[in-house]
Order: sequence, then C-alpha cells, then structure tokens
Amino acid sequence: MPISKTDFVRALQCQKMLWLDSHHPEEKIIPPEVQARLDAGNDFGDGAMGIFGEYVETTTYREDGRLHFAAMLEKTKQLLEENTPVVCEAAFSWYGNYCAADILKKDGNSYALYEVKNSAAVRKEFLVDLGFQRLILRKNGVPLSSSHLVLPALNEPLKIDEEGGHVRVETVFHGDIAYKIVDVTAAAKRMERLAEKHIFEFGKLKRKDAPCPLIGVGEHCDTPYRCWYYEYCHGIVSLDGIDGCNTADIHDAVNKETNDGQETP
Repeated sequence: MPISKTDFVRALQCQKMLWLDSHHPEEKIIPPEVQARLDAGNDFGDGAMGIFGEYVETTTYREDGRLHFAAMLEKTKQLLEENTPVVCEAAFSWYGNYCAADILKKDGNSYALYEVKNSAAVRKEFLVDLGFQRLILRKNGVPLSSSHLVLPALNEPLKIDEEGGHVRVETVFHGDIAYKIVDVTAAAKRMERLAEKHIFEFGKLKRKDAPCPLIGVGEHCDTPYRCWYYEYCHGIVSLDGIDGCNTADIHDAVNKETNDGQETP
C-alpha cells in the first residue's frame, strides 16, 4: 500500500501508530490544544507561500471537499513543464507514494525544495519529512539543488537537533513577518536514504490483512510527539475485542523477547 510523508514520519516514530491510523482511526484522540497547534501550523504555511514573490499553488478540491490528488499531480506536471518559477504544494507520486512540497523554487536547471514548519527548532522529524520528499521528487526526475526549512524568525537562538549537523541560515521578510530559511541539504540527503530503505516496508502496515505490530508502550509514545493513540495503547481505552492488538498480549510478547524467550512469571 502507498504511503504519504505524514505516514512515513509517524511510522518512524512507531509502526503501530501507522497501523492504527489505517485499521482503527476511530480510536484517535487529538487534544484541542494539539489541534490548535496543527491549525496554527497550517496558517503559518499558507502565509509563507509568498516569501519568494509570485507563486502558483496546485491545491485542488473535489466537490465533497476532499483534496483532488490526481488534479494536483497533473497541475504540478504542467507547471514544471512551463518552468514556473515558484510552485506551492507541488504534488508528486511514485508507486502511489505521495507528497506535496510546500514550496518548489526554480534554481537554474534545478529546483530548491522548501518545507515550512511553525517551530523555533530544526528537528529530526522535519529532516525526515524533507528526506521523504526528496526521494519522491527525484524518482520523478526532478533535479534538486538544495533542501531547506522555513521557520519563524523568533527572538531566540535557533535550536538544531543532532541530526541537523552544520546548517546555513538566512533571514527573509514577507510583509511584516520575518522567516529563517535554513539550508539542511546534507541532513535531508541522509534522510532520503532512510526513506528509500523503509518506504515499502511501512506501506505493508496499511494492508487490510496486516497484523498489529507487537510494540509495547515506551518513550516512543511521547517522542517526538505524544501519540494520538496514547490512551488506547496504555489501556485507558480498552483494546479488548480487537484481534492481535490486545495490550496485555503485546506486553507479554515484548517481555518474552527481552527475556530471551523465557516466559515471565
């Protein structure tokens, strides 16, 4: 089954998370404050589209309000053929695996890729996101010159996760808002290799007959984000009656593995 960049980032945190997304999404709990941050991130992304001047956005909706992916893919193809300088939400697919690049900017005979994040830090999951996009774009024959994060220019030092390595930062203004553009090309290339290694493996989790991964609770439940199935997996919401995903069964299986196959008392 094909996956999106969001699917990939979530599966890298916990494969069971993506399995639940596909098999039991009704158990997802998104706290209001988290939804508010997601909405603010979307608004920040919309506002950043014009940082390089005029642009063309591919976002297209069906009559029922859902995204029209096929139309976005076709529009992106046409815009690239026309050498459009700046394309926002540029859509690409490879074996059904899908991503939409926040900003794709013409750079000579190549393109510079930009991912917009409403965060004061360069985080590993952002680099993973860019790595997935790089893979899909390059499999579509799009030559990439560089990869960047676009972050708010706050009055505090830029925080960089270890995976970010050495980065170059510049500040640009769009209207009254300042943005930091962080060149993370080297780190994004490393994450591209990670994406290519796992993309089809993670896709198998979405199959109808895919068993629930035997993954117990742990630090990954909160890192880098609190999982939307936290209550579900911690037994606050009962898992009884869901084949292959009973909390007690998972803990038993994990404990047996960690004890070299010896049954726990």
